[in-house]
Amino acid sequence: MYIDKEEMKQKNSKREAIIEAAVKVFAKKGFYNAKVNDVAKAAGVADGTIYLYFKNKDDLLINLFEDKMDHILNRFAAGLQNIHDPIEKLKTFIHVYFTLIEEDQQLAEVFQVELRQSAKFLKDYHNQKFLDYLNIIAGIVDEGKREGFFRPTLHTDIIKLMIFGAIDEVARQWILGADDKYSLEQASQELSRTIVDGLLAS
Repeated sequence: MYIDKEEMKQKNSKREAIIEAAVKVFAKKGFYNAKVNDVAKAAGVADGTIYLYFKNKDDLLINLFEDKMDHILNRFAAGLQNIHDPIEKLKTFIHVYFTLIEEDQQLAEVFQVELRQSAKFLKDYHNQKFLDYLNIIAGIVDEGKREGFFRPTLHTDIIKLMIFGAIDEVARQWILGADDKYSLEQASQELSRTIVDGLLAS
């Protein structure tokens, strides 16, 4: 079967442009208030073009999430690959998380606020990418337990959710306007210290 590489490249480029436009539109107008034609206008394509790539607005949001999560998971993998100390891994994980928030605040707003506006995303979507993200935390915790850094009695599933919940809520409050109260660097340092101290073996 012949595949026109140039045509495929153009399709991928257009799809990427739509995704990037959706990030900007959802961050500015909110997912609930944004319309598909708003995204089309921002991407410089006809309204109907959106539907060549995505079923509807919810499907666009889910695809946006999956595409961006691939990048985020790769950033975590790159940041952790040469670190062997579980404590330093956990600190680095938290640091990378807040670095990503600061680097792309529009995407952060979509992830932290607007994803929660999609009933389809919350109810029907099997969120494997998010599970992969949580499993990075779980892997660090399990490694710390095996090597004697963290308490062996820790319940990994509880701890990974606790860590996610803490950093997620601090980031969300910063995005919603708490930036005048603390910096993300300060948040990273204080959360790292507090979380690690709570996990250490005596």
